[in-house]
Amino acid sequence: MIRRILIAGAAALLTSLAHAQTPLRVTSFPGGANLPLWVAEDRGFFAHELLSVQLSPATSSVALFQSLDKDEQDIALAAFDNVVAYQEGQGEVTLSGAPDFFAFMGVTRGTLRLVVNPAVKNYEDLRGKVLGVDAVATGYSLVLQKMLQLRGLESGDYVVQSIGGTAARAQALMEDKISGTILTTPLEVLPEERGFHRLNSAADVIGPYQAIVGVARRGWAASHRQTLVRFIRASISAVRWIRDPAHRVEVVAIYRQHLPKLPEDMAVKQVEALLAQDEGFEDDGVLQTAGIATVLQLRSEFGAPRKTLHAASYYVDESFRKAAIQ
Repeated sequence: MIRRILIAGAAALLTSLAHAQTPLRVTSFPGGANLPLWVAEDRGFFAHELLSVQLSPATSSVALFQSLDKDEQDIALAAFDNVVAYQEGQGEVTLSGAPDFFAFMGVTRGTLRLVVNPAVKNYEDLRGKVLGVDAVATGYSLVLQKMLQLRGLESGDYVVQSIGGTAARAQALMEDKISGTILTTPLEVLPEERGFHRLNSAADVIGPYQAIVGVARRGWAASHRQTLVRFIRASISAVRWIRDPAHRVEVVAIYRQHLPKLPEDMAVKQVEALLAQDEGFEDDGVLQTAGIATVLQLRSEFGAPRKTLHAASYYVDESFRKAAIQ
């Protein structure tokens, strides 16, 4: 009798917890940079914060920000430059409403590599070639322009083609549809294994760079403050768990579970790239001041229409992250 009561009580508790979970819609580009989200789900960090997270893949930054703008998604993981671009009316497309996007946490820093066809030996070899980007007006397209400019190539010396997210660009590169593109870790690992090579890491040419950030609309965040804080806390817990050397075998197993076609040795290399000391996942969701400054500098130079940008605080609100780590 007592055993039946305990079983019934446990079942009732589980049912109650399931009903208590807050649904949360998150969108991001497919690939290994989602590892903290996978770990937070698989290891129960989201469940501990009473969150039921639905992760949807984005095909492009345009589609991602349109889905946020239309309230089809609550949170996105995207390049910080896109936040600035759409806030300043310099985005790839005009959104339906007045944008109120902001970055609430850092996800990755650096991790941008200019990877090219084996026949390309130097920057001069890119003259007249087709280079792939996600969107021409936003994101890592500006990084590409600056890297080429600093090596003697102006905008008319090459052709920029919109391909889509990093995975699509890596595939286009390996199919010889483009001669080069900016790839973000860990999606440069496979092309480099196949003979494509890196001309430079962006950090070596342009300095620190704030890459992927967590993005939300200020209006949504104001009415869902605790939900956002809980999401950040679960994400930070996941990165801490990933960084613990004692978990490395399990981390790789989770990575391969979500990327089942990836051989184990390749999975190990990609995980190691994401955990590099100077680039890769941000600890505690920190937003890098120097990296943000680089993003704003590039957008001031290449953004269209040209305008004087706001201070960094206009695009960032760290109060949610600070509440999460207290």
